[in-house]
Amino acid sequence: MKITVLGAGLVGGPMARDLAADKKFDVHVADISKNALAKLETFDGITTMQADLSDAKQLSAVISNADIVLNAVPGFMGFATMKTIIELQKDVVDIAFYPENPFDLDEPAKQNSVTAIVDCGVAPGMSNLLAAHAAQQLDKTETILIYVGGLPEIRQWPYEYKAVFSPVDVIEEYTRPARYVENGYEVIRPALSDAELIDFPGIGTLEAFNSDGLRTLAETMKVPNMKEKTLRYPGHIEKMAVLRETGFFEKEAIEINGVSIRPLDFTAKLLFPKWQLQPGEADITVMQIIVEGTKNDQSIRHTFDLLDRYDAETGVHSMARTTGYTATMAVRLLVEGLYKKKGISPPEFIARDQACVNFMLRGLEQRGINYKAGRTVR
Repeated sequence: MKITVLGAGLVGGPMARDLAADKKFDVHVADISKNALAKLETFDGITTMQADLSDAKQLSAVISNADIVLNAVPGFMGFATMKTIIELQKDVVDIAFYPENPFDLDEPAKQNSVTAIVDCGVAPGMSNLLAAHAAQQLDKTETILIYVGGLPEIRQWPYEYKAVFSPVDVIEEYTRPARYVENGYEVIRPALSDAELIDFPGIGTLEAFNSDGLRTLAETMKVPNMKEKTLRYPGHIEKMAVLRETGFFEKEAIEINGVSIRPLDFTAKLLFPKWQLQPGEADITVMQIIVEGTKNDQSIRHTFDLLDRYDAETGVHSMARTTGYTATMAVRLLVEGLYKKKGISPPEFIARDQACVNFMLRGLEQRGINYKAGRTVR
């Protein structure tokens, strides 16, 4: 079976390697970067293709013979890429995390008989799946809280932060207004707002801030209180707020000495060398999901905790593992025929089937990614 991965970056590369380890897959990877593709050419079972995936004609040629597509392009081009994939009638798993509403593609996907699993990373992704899974075990769900962050294991001044995604996509977390649900109503708050300090075993104190991570949960889950917050080392919020309010993240071009440039592009160019995780540099992923409600008139709290670290043996960073392997397990979910729903499916739809939940958790556990579940009666 031919699987085509769109994007060969720090997440796309490990996804391709994970799929290629399964000998029944013929894995093809496309990217515009020769350097990114070159890192995969030594692995058996992977064919690389250089292409500008923002060009619809090149994209169509790349995926024309694919059985399943794994979309890992940057967020700014993710929606258009998904639209082309669906028009070509290809089943797809998507981690592009674009700002547009994926349900806008639901009708085209159904018309083209396409199964499209979107937002299928760690968060959004497993956060959606596990929150919905816990909610199904309650008679009534009152609250869903999600705290998540990817961090360098070693803190280094000035930012104490590193990323496996492009700085432009990370900066979206600091600029895109955060949607959450309070008392049954959607509320919009600025990103970086409502800071709080939280202690995590094995890590210490982290700061949490509002980010637009609920995504489809705000539409698909009828829960009166839902919020997602991003985690960073203390002090990071203030640095990002200063940059944002000064205008460094603006997308509107300005003129400097006769040259037109977007402040966001300039900032990303400066930040990328400082934020880029280097080979062998350890990172961690921490997530806590809290789901509260009632069952048989008892107040119940379900929790899921994740603390994942860089895998020195494979050289794969934690955020790439937790994001990418969620997506590759979803690919296997489609291949095994366990999930067949046509149209757009966020991960919370997968949670409706216990067999699918078990399949995802078991596959992640086999790759060393363990979600610790807890249940308390309050």
